[in-house]
Amino acid sequence: MYRSNNVAARIFNRQIATPPPGTSFHCARRFYENIVPNHTVYDVECPDHSFRKFTVDGQYLITFSRNHRDLIVYRPKWPSFSYKGDEIDMFQELPSSVQKFESFFNLIYSVSLASCNELICKDFFLYMESNRFGIFATSTSQIQDAPAVGGAVPGVPSIEKITFHLLRLEDGEILDVKVFVNDFVNLAHNTGVFLYDDLLAIVSLRYQIVHILQIRDSGHLVDVRAIGAFCREDDELFLNSSSQCVGVSERSRLLAGNVENGYHHNQSNTDNSFLSGLKQRLLSFIFRRIWNEETDHRLRVQCLTKSFYFHFQDYVDLIIWKVQFLDRQHLLLKLGSVDGGVSRMADHHRAFFAVYDMETTEIVAFYQNSGDDLYLLFERFCNHFHAASRNSLCMNFISSHSNNIHAQEQLRSLKNKAASYSQFVKKMLVSLPFNCQSQSPSPYFDLSLFRYDEKLISATDRHRQSTDHPIKFILRRPPYSLRFKIKSGPEGGITDGRTKGISTFLFHPFLPLALSIQQTTYLHPSVINIHFRR
Repeated sequence: MYRSNNVAARIFNRQIATPPPGTSFHCARRFYENIVPNHTVYDVECPDHSFRKFTVDGQYLITFSRNHRDLIVYRPKWPSFSYKGDEIDMFQELPSSVQKFESFFNLIYSVSLASCNELICKDFFLYMESNRFGIFATSTSQIQDAPAVGGAVPGVPSIEKITFHLLRLEDGEILDVKVFVNDFVNLAHNTGVFLYDDLLAIVSLRYQIVHILQIRDSGHLVDVRAIGAFCREDDELFLNSSSQCVGVSERSRLLAGNVENGYHHNQSNTDNSFLSGLKQRLLSFIFRRIWNEETDHRLRVQCLTKSFYFHFQDYVDLIIWKVQFLDRQHLLLKLGSVDGGVSRMADHHRAFFAVYDMETTEIVAFYQNSGDDLYLLFERFCNHFHAASRNSLCMNFISSHSNNIHAQEQLRSLKNKAASYSQFVKKMLVSLPFNCQSQSPSPYFDLSLFRYDEKLISATDRHRQSTDHPIKFILRRPPYSLRFKIKSGPEGGITDGRTKGISTFLFHPFLPLALSIQQTTYLHPSVINIHFRR
């Protein structure tokens, strides 16, 4: 049905018509077809900061100082100005006082996070909407050829100090910190950390431990459990009581490790006859699954020889790459080789997925990254893999191929163009587990409302290659017209011979407001454009 572009007509239609049950939010979001960021202020005068993102409730804009030591927090506001005369010309130039960063954002505070030789990880930030807490990370530089001591995995780099800071964003007070020493956590784009409600999962890639913490309302980070060498709280006590059977020297090697992080780093090394508790459960699950597939004893032995014993060492060598919560009880683990865990091109490495039950400490599912069974679940229930917090309503409207017909058509097109089905499955599953809070809930990325080139811009929090051409947002419904355009960089394009560089787009979660940041080189300041509804 044709919908008028006149906002007043749509408001009148809302008064006289009742939406179908369960669609009130969807109907309300259609107003964004009329209310769009139709004006751009190019090359805004603003502080030379590193812009991270808007919080999901739209209350704060998170930025960092260029030297990556200070956190600077702004609150969005709408510019106000006046015209002289009886008539308002919408094409009249805005006053120069409005074309400044301060007209759109109020500085709330600046707080120093990094100390000594630490720097803020500019790609890491998690937001707890219910309490308005922010989680930030600072770290020292990586040591690539660090020796594998204390049960560390060989080949994984080490960071002397990683500090997670829990802040109350209302006033910038640091409520608590969690420090990891001589460890490695992948902080880029929140890869190694996942937040679900008040639970925080941190993956120690170097010692293969998943640290589960709880964020209390009082602002404290409380250790809940550590999954890796031990799975239950009394596993270590049981091993200590059985030390007479194991032997004193063997037990000493098992319990040796760096305990400065609050847990024993005791992932088995090559000299240890013990596997970690998590690895034992994984091998047991694989063995039992193959055993139960066949009833005939001879076929059982053949299948075990071919599928389990032949690949036994490969399973033993698997390490945890990423973790995400599926709910408060289940974790989705991504496992693979050491090279894939530390490489930026992990797409080309073989990987496996396991579902771990934290209450029963059992592996309940195991998949290969080319397996059809996991892909079918991903295709039908993609929203469940995002595992949005229950308090966040707007995150439930992020478009995916399991809730949007247009995204489903795009997926079908990719499947038809794929050279082989197995390669297509690998390509689709490479994003699992999803990085926490990696997608923007802005309605302008809703594929049921607008169509745009996803090679140039998307809801996913990633840098994009800059282009001289504006990015067009076109209506999905009649009259299929161009509603607005977003362009990064100077209005006339780059004319001084510099390369285009990369662009980042930060959309407010519900206001018609967006920032486009174009960075050419580190030495040159970024070009900031503000796109808003005039």
